[in-house]
Amino acid sequence: MTEPAEPPDDSDGSPDSDTVGTVYLVGSGPGDPELLTVKAKRLLENADVVLHDKLPGPEILGEIPEAKREDVGKRADGEWTPQEYTNRRLVELASEGKTVVRLKGGDPFVFGRGGEEMEHLAANEIPFEVVPGITSAIAAAGVAGIPVTHRDHVSSVSFVTGHEDPTKAESAVDWEALAATGGTLVVLMGVGKLPLYTQELLDAGMAADTPVALVERATWPDMQVATGTLDSIVEVRDAHEIEPPAITVIGDVAATRERVVAFLSNRAGGVDADASAVAAEQRPDDTDAPDDADSTAETGGDT
Repeated sequence: MTEPAEPPDDSDGSPDSDTVGTVYLVGSGPGDPELLTVKAKRLLENADVVLHDKLPGPEILGEIPEAKREDVGKRADGEWTPQEYTNRRLVELASEGKTVVRLKGGDPFVFGRGGEEMEHLAANEIPFEVVPGITSAIAAAGVAGIPVTHRDHVSSVSFVTGHEDPTKAESAVDWEALAATGGTLVVLMGVGKLPLYTQELLDAGMAADTPVALVERATWPDMQVATGTLDSIVEVRDAHEIEPPAITVIGDVAATRERVVAFLSNRAGGVDADASAVAAEQRPDDTDAPDDADSTAETGGDT
């Protein structure tokens, strides 16, 4: 008896469209679960797997069953999970037919590598959907009582990363051009390199008394805010022990907080004091101050 011939293998190595799952690139907002979008919350509840790092915050992550969470942020040994691994894992899980949420702090496309992951998914024929979130670049300032624009003060805002890809031959951030805009600057992931770019802005002619605010862990239970000026903010950071994740707001609007904080009901609304006075007391006399090269030395990386 002749065996029936096997059907030809038409597979080209791409996922089977009948079994492949969908990846959702979801923004979690700044970290308060009540600031999740309705869609983001539903997707988290229905997902088979959630790939995340620490930036969505402890409250949001705590509401996701541990059995379906995969941390693709910092590993136990202190090393970062390579982006290539995350890209590959998204394809693997979706190819198994799973519904996957890639959860990111803030908005997926504001310094969140959402664009890289989207392109990788498309290249591997994986269906995906983008679910925007409230970007921390605006929300963190807002909950601290700082509008990034204010028609009495400024009509433009620039969002800048303080932690560029270390493989770049040179920085893509033109601090001199940013100083000349006269608008608000919001720096994300810029705590460690604060001495470097504040000095760049000073050298570019930005006034030393320009108001600056640091907002750490915005909307999280341990949110902290510290304010100062362009020439004091590094000392303010050290006095308050500000650590990542945090944003830096530079410009006249940063002074708005001082005028409203007594009535601000957000977390850390009226808790912290302006650290400028503390920093001034700790600042050495001019004769003992380090030169510019020493004072702008690298102080460590950010999350």
